[in-house]
Amino acid sequence: MSEQSKTVQFQNTNAWDTRQLVTMALMAAIGALLAFVQIPLIPGVTFLTYDPSFVPAMICGFAFGPGAGVAVGCIGVVIYGLIMGDWVGALMNVIMAVCYILPAALIYRKFHTFKGAIAGFAVSCVTMLIGAIIANLTVGVWFWYGSADVIMPLLLPAVVPFNLAKAILNSVLTMVIYKAVSNLITPKKNQVKGR
Repeated sequence: MSEQSKTVQFQNTNAWDTRQLVTMALMAAIGALLAFVQIPLIPGVTFLTYDPSFVPAMICGFAFGPGAGVAVGCIGVVIYGLIMGDWVGALMNVIMAVCYILPAALIYRKFHTFKGAIAGFAVSCVTMLIGAIIANLTVGVWFWYGSADVIMPLLLPAVVPFNLAKAILNSVLTMVIYKAVSNLITPKKNQVKGR
C-alpha cells in the first residue's frame, strides 16, 4: 500500500473571529472605564448613581449577538468590581447586565429593524427593573442591608425610578452610538445598508 500525501483542511468553528474578540475586549475595557462615571439621579440617595457602562455591551450584543453582549457586559462589571474591591455590587450588576442586555439583543437578532431595536429596549427596561428589584432583595439583603426592612421603603421612591431611568438612558445612548458605529464593528456579512 503506497502512502499518498493528503491535505488536511481545518475549518474555523469559532463563533467569534479575531476582529470580533479584539472589539469585544476593547468594549469591555470601555465599559469598565465608563463605570467610573458616577452621576447621581435621585437627590438624597447617594448610593444610586448612573453610569453608562452597559452601553458598549449592548452595542456588542446588537453587532455580534446576545452571547457577545452578555460576555462584554459581565467582563466590564467584573473588571470594575475587582478594581473597586466591591464583589457584592459587581454581583448585583452582573444580574442587571444580563437582564438588560440579553432580551434586547435576542429580540434585535430576530427582528433586525429599528422597530425590533425599540421593542428589545422596551422589554430590556422592564427586565432590568425586575432584575434590580430581585438583586436588591436577595444579594443586597444578604450582604449589604442585613434585612429587607432597610431596602423595602426605598424600592418605590428610589430603586424603581432610578433603574428605570438608567435603563432608558442606556437605551437612548445605545441607539445614538450604535447607529454611528454599527458598520465599523459589525462583520461585513451581517452589515445592513442604512443601519
